[in-house]
Amino acid sequence: MRGWHPGDVPAVLAAFAVPDMARQAARPIDTPEAALEWMGFWGFRDDAQAFAVTVNGEVVGNVAVSNIDAHDTGWVSYWTSPHARGRGVATAAAAALAEWAFRERGLFRLELGHRLDNPASCAVAVRAGFAAEGIERAKLRYGDERHDVERHARLATD
Repeated sequence: MRGWHPGDVPAVLAAFAVPDMARQAARPIDTPEAALEWMGFWGFRDDAQAFAVTVNGEVVGNVAVSNIDAHDTGWVSYWTSPHARGRGVATAAAAALAEWAFRERGLFRLELGHRLDNPASCAVAVRAGFAAEGIERAKLRYGDERHDVERHARLATD
């Protein structure tokens, strides 16, 4: 894990060109300016920190903790580029982020959620030490479609 750099624009554009990633972005990330804006969004917040995930120097994903609150709780998110999926990259990054958040940010609880139709993300969460806590019905909306979300959490004491 390392901070995002302007030279990472091509990796961000490639990741968000994939349909499953594009639909999760708040707005299209399809120009170098949009990619820089996305990276900048993470760089100027007190309640969040994002890291580029690298393998052999190549950016293959993102891992972040955001919405850090007064209860020492944060929200974890992660993604990997299609060619890096299924290799344990997201699991290793999510576990490393959790350790960083507990140690460096002093957080106690980390939460994350995934659509029920995304078993790969569920596997990442479980393998990274996040226990399932329940289903949030119709929590997410992409276009006209609503999705149930399974919530997971990991505590500093786990």
